[in-house]
Amino acid sequence: MDKRTFIKTTSLAAGAAITSRWFSGCKFPDQPIAQKEQLTNWAGNINYTSTNVFHPTSVEEVQSIVKRCEKLKALGSKHAFNRIADSSYNLISMREMNHLIGIDKSSSTVTVEAGMKYGELAPILQENQFALANLASLPHITVAGACSTATHGSGMKNGNLSTAVSAIEFVDASGNLVNLSRKNNEDIFDGVVVNLGALGVLTSLTLDLVPAFNMEQTVYRNLPMRELANHFNDIQKEGYSVSLFTDWKNQNINEVWIKKMSNDGTSPKPDLFGAKAADKNLHPVEVQSAENVTDQLGIPGPWYERLPHFKMGFKPSTGKELQSEFFIPIEHAYDAIMAIESIQEKISPHLYISEIRTIAADSLWMSPCYKQTCVALHTTWKQEIETVMGLLPLFEEKLAPFNPRPHWAKLFTLSPSVLQSRYEKLKDFKELAARYDPKGKFRNEFLTHNLYS
Repeated sequence: MDKRTFIKTTSLAAGAAITSRWFSGCKFPDQPIAQKEQLTNWAGNINYTSTNVFHPTSVEEVQSIVKRCEKLKALGSKHAFNRIADSSYNLISMREMNHLIGIDKSSSTVTVEAGMKYGELAPILQENQFALANLASLPHITVAGACSTATHGSGMKNGNLSTAVSAIEFVDASGNLVNLSRKNNEDIFDGVVVNLGALGVLTSLTLDLVPAFNMEQTVYRNLPMRELANHFNDIQKEGYSVSLFTDWKNQNINEVWIKKMSNDGTSPKPDLFGAKAADKNLHPVEVQSAENVTDQLGIPGPWYERLPHFKMGFKPSTGKELQSEFFIPIEHAYDAIMAIESIQEKISPHLYISEIRTIAADSLWMSPCYKQTCVALHTTWKQEIETVMGLLPLFEEKLAPFNPRPHWAKLFTLSPSVLQSRYEKLKDFKELAARYDPKGKFRNEFLTHNLYS
């Protein structure tokens, strides 16, 4: 990449060494050696199995670690709710490789290290008059982790976050540095982006940019669920990004969040199919404080302060929680919503809120939106692990007629055979994984169970 704008940043201190030089198949006569550390995920429902955690600060350190370990898994912001990033052997945390590499203004792209979070990147882009076309609800997640699992924002014309990736760099199982791009590797690039951590350790990604823009959001309260029967698509077209929040009580959509570009030529409506515009900022779970949510009430602001639901400087969402998410072809949106509504008495006591949003179709092999524009049914559950894991099969049974695909990093109980049947490019993806990781160095129990059993 030429004409880069480099921003110098200071690396964080390396993790403290411990006395042993051998960690589960890793040989380190010199540096680097692992830090003995018990990690939990963001929500606290997962204790990572291995306590051998490496904290590299350079690509060269990543290569050294990969070469010397027989088994290894990479961690981003630890926002997964299942064990997709877990390892019984060794973990490599990318938290210290969280710097900007460069902005290429001529091609409108940015290259970042794998551990960088969207909330860290966005203000830098704004300063350079650029933006990302889409963001997730939380700016606290890493670019690499989000793109590897096809995490998303919302909008009928917006793809998930992975669709912005135009080039990727990772260290394969042999310790080789691999650079692939949409332009130069058209035959396999769509298989590499949503990689589930199966190909190697990501070290950097290049993302497509758009000119910076301002947005505003308006929240509407109490939309009768019956209005979705004839107006679901109309409501989704009301904004650049639209989210419906429901606790599944009283056949009611508690809140509708409409995020619009500030220059789209329209003014906020006082009424939306019977829902009334709120007169104060609201949390998606209305009884909770709104201090950590992004500004509403139609107040304009930069894209990165409106596209997410939550502010970077605060603890996001409800905190101690569980999450599941299922993607359904958009033509089945209303029927799928009503299928879940039919079990509302069983699920409502055990959840905080569900969010309903749309995501545009893409061509990424392992994306839940591969070749289909989707409605996503996302649920934030109370942290009642046994109860929630018992309810998920019922949730999935109700969605079964619509062939749901689950979010790779959230909770689900679909059988491997059913899950595998819903990814037509799975065979090609596994061949790609075998090319870069022939002995399964990056394969863990989650991947073995869901993709290979």
